[in-house]
Amino acid sequence: MRPNSQALKHKVPHDTEREFGGTLGAICIPIFLPLTVLFLICVSRSPEASVLQWPPPLPSQDQLWDPVAPMLLLGWITLHTLLYFMPLGKVSEGLLLRDGTRLKYPINGFHALCISGVLLMLLLGLGAPMGYLFELLVPLAVCAIAVSFVFSVYLYIRSFWAPSHALALGGNTGNLLYDFFIGRELNPRIGSFDLKYFCELRPGLIGWVVINFGMLMKEVELRGSPSLAMILVNGFQLLYVADALWNEEAVLSTMDIVHDGFGFMLVFGDLAWVPFTYGLQAAFLVVHPQALTSLRAAAIIALNGAGYYIFRKSNSQKNQFRRDPSHPTVARLETIATATGKWLLVSGWWGFVRHPNYLGDLLMALAWSLPCGFSHLLPYFYVIYFTVLLIHREDRDERQCRAKYGLAWDTYCRRVPYRIFPYIY
Repeated sequence: MRPNSQALKHKVPHDTEREFGGTLGAICIPIFLPLTVLFLICVSRSPEASVLQWPPPLPSQDQLWDPVAPMLLLGWITLHTLLYFMPLGKVSEGLLLRDGTRLKYPINGFHALCISGVLLMLLLGLGAPMGYLFELLVPLAVCAIAVSFVFSVYLYIRSFWAPSHALALGGNTGNLLYDFFIGRELNPRIGSFDLKYFCELRPGLIGWVVINFGMLMKEVELRGSPSLAMILVNGFQLLYVADALWNEEAVLSTMDIVHDGFGFMLVFGDLAWVPFTYGLQAAFLVVHPQALTSLRAAAIIALNGAGYYIFRKSNSQKNQFRRDPSHPTVARLETIATATGKWLLVSGWWGFVRHPNYLGDLLMALAWSLPCGFSHLLPYFYVIYFTVLLIHREDRDERQCRAKYGLAWDTYCRRVPYRIFPYIY
């Protein structure tokens, strides 16, 4: 076999048309983001927990490696590979591909979460030291970063044997560094095993919950019981992950699945960035316990509830409209016709702001940080980073929608002027 020569055609000709800073971003991001993960973990565990501390609290060589870490990580990935194939849940079809076909996906991520929880409780009952995950955070992150690089190299090499229609439109530029970073192949599969879909919602997302639980158990070891702040962080983030997996089918229409190739950007994000940075609040609370009054806890719970309500209702409305515009829950909503034959919602949640789901996401992100108090900036890293990420993603959405829907999108923007934050942005 030889690489498909057609894959070298239809390249993106100019760096200005590329995402994430083009070639410069493709060089810098794979260097600095892994270092950022390790830096944030080390800072969260240090007594000062200051992101401005200089020199930063660098780990020793012994702290970077533990032989248990690669066994745990590879065992975890293997477990969820097996759970991917279990005959539970339904099978759904993805969106129409350029070759006129639709891929099939097993919708059993929530089952995998529940089975993982049962196994976790069994291990706990057998006396497994779950709190040891706190000591393993750095070596586990090192292993996840290494796996991300190796896996990304494999994906890049195998993409040259993929047919041209299977490549991502933005990942076939001919620039090795950029294509490695952004991903050349849209839906790489080994048989029926979809590599991108698997990584998107399984080992990293559920791993995030397990790491959080390990931080809670470490607090139990140190103080005899978990704090209210730790319980809130664990509960909020478990709800978020459980919701994502309960509504797993909705991911089939997201930008990550439909548009982006599967390269280092998504691999690293799924396997290393999400589980080791999204739960920094729990790691922070192990070393920096916080006291919460009942009133403050109630206010934080209300904020998370409001964010979740906006996030879930707006996403459900969008997904229902995509599946069946005649459904009673969306049939009366006002729409704008587009030249593509599709319709844009201009009432309901999507008449409030253009991305109400992003607004709900950010309110929840803030609620995750507030239990950690205001004495340190580190617990607010996620909400700051996520704000930047969603504004950038919203800008990508805007450009793609304007190119796709033309004048109809301009009309929608005039009707709904605010992008994420009402009367602000």
